[in-house]
Amino acid sequence: MKRNENLVPLSRDHHFGLLCSWKIREGVRKNIIYDRIKKYINYFWQESLSRHFEIEDTVLPEPENESLQLQMQKEHSEIRKLINTLNQSQNPRILEDFADALSSHIRFEERMYFPHLENHLSDDEMTEIGNKLNLIHQKEQDNYPDQFWK
Repeated sequence: MKRNENLVPLSRDHHFGLLCSWKIREGVRKNIIYDRIKKYINYFWQESLSRHFEIEDTVLPEPENESLQLQMQKEHSEIRKLINTLNQSQNPRILEDFADALSSHIRFEERMYFPHLENHLSDDEMTEIGNKLNLIHQKEQDNYPDQFWK
């Protein structure tokens, strides 16, 4: 099923989240030092993922299916906890746990949560989501110095 155009910005973020998970797994497989992978995860968290979660938590309406909403919130919380845990540890298993949790969460949203929204929200409600996402994106662009957009 083709993704509703109003959710595409979030799906695009999901692509980069899956890429992050893959890079973590490859780093672990190639025995890259823990601190280097941890540094990458923290960068991705600070520059992308934490903001993505914040946007989802504020822009997406609660679906009629409360269990989907609860699962999304639970998984966001679990990933936040894993960020804290990996910063307190040197256990490569934590890196893999983070990659697995992020990948699984993205698959849940793309395969269950977003299709539920697409099937149960009106066109006007979906457009409202798209408008909010566009407004957030525009505000974020406005906060960057002009040199980045020339």
